[in-house]
Amino acid sequence: MADGHSCEDMDECITNTHTCKPNERCVNTLGAFVCERQISCSSGYQSRNGVCEDIDECVTRTHDCGAAMECRNSEGSFSCVPKQQRCYTGFTQDTHGNCIDIDECSSLAEACSSGFNCVNTVGSYTCQRKVIVCSPGYHASPDGARCIDVDECQTGIHRCGEGQICQNVPGSYRCNCQTGYQYDAIRQTCVDVNECWRYPGRLCAQTCENTPGSYQCSCTAGFSLAFDGKNCEDVNECDSNPCSQECANIYGSYQCYCRQGFYLKEDGHTCEDIDECSQSIGHLCAFQCVNVPGSYQCACPPSGYSMSPNGRTCRDIDECAIGSHNCSLSESCFNIQGGFRCLSFACPSNYRKVSDTRCERVSCQNVQDCQSSPLRITYYQLSFQTNIVIPAQIFRIGPSPAYAGDSIMIGITRGNEEGYFSTRRLNSFTGAVYLQRQVPEPRDFMVDVEMKLLRQGTFTTFLARIYVFITANAAT
Repeated sequence: MADGHSCEDMDECITNTHTCKPNERCVNTLGAFVCERQISCSSGYQSRNGVCEDIDECVTRTHDCGAAMECRNSEGSFSCVPKQQRCYTGFTQDTHGNCIDIDECSSLAEACSSGFNCVNTVGSYTCQRKVIVCSPGYHASPDGARCIDVDECQTGIHRCGEGQICQNVPGSYRCNCQTGYQYDAIRQTCVDVNECWRYPGRLCAQTCENTPGSYQCSCTAGFSLAFDGKNCEDVNECDSNPCSQECANIYGSYQCYCRQGFYLKEDGHTCEDIDECSQSIGHLCAFQCVNVPGSYQCACPPSGYSMSPNGRTCRDIDECAIGSHNCSLSESCFNIQGGFRCLSFACPSNYRKVSDTRCERVSCQNVQDCQSSPLRITYYQLSFQTNIVIPAQIFRIGPSPAYAGDSIMIGITRGNEEGYFSTRRLNSFTGAVYLQRQVPEPRDFMVDVEMKLLRQGTFTTFLARIYVFITANAAT
């Protein structure tokens, strides 16, 4: 204020210092203002405090009801109703309060009963009976209001013959033959229709048979009649298990099959085992074939072998490697095909053992003894099967190292009494041992092969003591 002490509220709405939007109304408050959204009210309503309220036209006298009418307010509008005034029965008041006649024929739903016409009168109405004339085949309804059809079939006034069916039609009737029959004008009767001849190939999928008034479809072997009674469906004979093993359904029949290892007998149903062991061309198994139902199995000798992963060949069990032998601690285990051998290597007198398989001479008494007795005795082990191809070179012998000018002589000094083995000089410093005869059955040999080496005018003797083990043939 001007006194510099008092404060007076500023009306922002009057001073136009408010920030209300164009569609909002500014309302001043103490020390501030608020913006109210302006509300547009429908006809018959007015805005008050942001709410649309109904205008009572009867109170504000803004209605247009006449003197004989009374104003009644309603939401958003008003209505004019006549003031209380008595009219005679059959009359009613109009909008101006006058008594006018009521048209009962139009205002009442059923002023007159069926068969009567309604005629309006002043203050009332009358009912006059209708008069109608019906065409042949029709008669008036019980109330006389309309014409209805005469059902000749139901009343029995038709003239249809025996076996015919009466069918009512509007104003008349018709005589029809039963389904599957046709009318014979000459005999004036209904005769059976042979549908199979009339519609060949169109009624049934396979076989058609005529019946009185109809027909019947049937199917050939291997088919059954479908649900529609016309088409034929393939019968799955395999459901009844006609085959001893595998069954394949085919259109109209079936086919029996056998699993691998069986063959179908002449009856076309039974499967019998194939003996692969007796019928095979070539060798199915390396050692022994055992027939089983539907197949075969390969077997190995009862001991010393195990079946290979391929199921055909036998694999030697190395008893020495897996420790399943029974050799003593003083013996060495040597594996052979299908078994093992326990070997004991002992050096003769005047020899010392320098390794598990080698003995060396300690001394000799004279030059002749040094040349005739072996300087070294070496043990070897060889294993072959009885089906080895003859002749077979099984062993080579020679000095190591060899020098120019060396010359050797080799021979078998023991173990070849039956002449299974022989020796051959391949060159001046190499010799070979051969198996020259077939050994018919498993057998063990111990063969002493002597090599005399001539080097710089001096002979030196070496002995190879060879264990040869011939084992049975169990092809691997």
